[in-house]
Amino acid sequence: MLILDGKIASAAIRESLKKEVEKLIAGKLRPPHLAAVLVGNDGASETYVASKVKNCAEIGFRSTLIRFDDSIAEEILLKKIEELNKDDLVDGILVQLPLPNHIHEQKVIEAIHPLKDVDGFHPVSVGKLVQGLPTFIPATPFGIMLMLDHFNIETKGKHAVVIGRSNIVGRPISILLSSNTRQGNCTVTICHSQTKNLKEICLQADILVAALGKPEFVKEDMVKDGAIVIDVGITHVEDATAKKGFRIKGDVSFNEVAPKTFAITPVPGGVGLMTICGLLKNTLQAYLNRQSLRTNREFNYTRI
Repeated sequence: MLILDGKIASAAIRESLKKEVEKLIAGKLRPPHLAAVLVGNDGASETYVASKVKNCAEIGFRSTLIRFDDSIAEEILLKKIEELNKDDLVDGILVQLPLPNHIHEQKVIEAIHPLKDVDGFHPVSVGKLVQGLPTFIPATPFGIMLMLDHFNIETKGKHAVVIGRSNIVGRPISILLSSNTRQGNCTVTICHSQTKNLKEICLQADILVAALGKPEFVKEDMVKDGAIVIDVGITHVEDATAKKGFRIKGDVSFNEVAPKTFAITPVPGGVGLMTICGLLKNTLQAYLNRQSLRTNREFNYTRI
């Protein structure tokens, strides 16, 4: 049984990115710059954004963290995004989700210019992903593919089952796994809350991706021997015996499932770390894309 250790894979990717930044600086160029917008003080969002900022610093990226109270008016948030769109020194923009209920999430996603959409959520990015064109890939699915590549996991011809159909993970990872790429060429089944015979379908999976947000939902009797299991779930579960008062649980009951698998991701220390890598690689690509456009023509951020 192989542990798909996100610490090992992410360290290798971050080291590679760090060397890319060193080359830019040696060539008298500025490093890539990521702007993160955080609305409110949700604990999980605070942790995620802090990790993104920390990783940017470690590899030499510039980063800016912009905070707003959760009572901010939607028009003020949209105005700030427009300012960041027009800021020539900002390469990538992310607005940490979820947002307060009074803010229209899709409107915010679409306000970010596609050239700076390092979260990969803009309809332009999604459309290019579906068509197999170069684009920004949502960070978590991108991180999963980077992990499969790092550990040389063979995917061609395998049956992949994805539990979850969100636009952030489930749908994009299904597209990536079915694509004609080195870590693709799977036959993919997407399961969700209305799927009948879920257990039977999961037992057919050579690759099982659990992305539904229910701690320890996937049990030993849902996984066939020798499967590759990718656990995307990260849920804080209260535990009075834990130092912080909670434990982080994945969507897979790791202790039950792991002995049956060929390979499995742990939680924590698995996909979450790779998500950061996906974001950082998107930010570098956004920088390179804009540098390339600048050498050929001026571009207008008010147009898509």
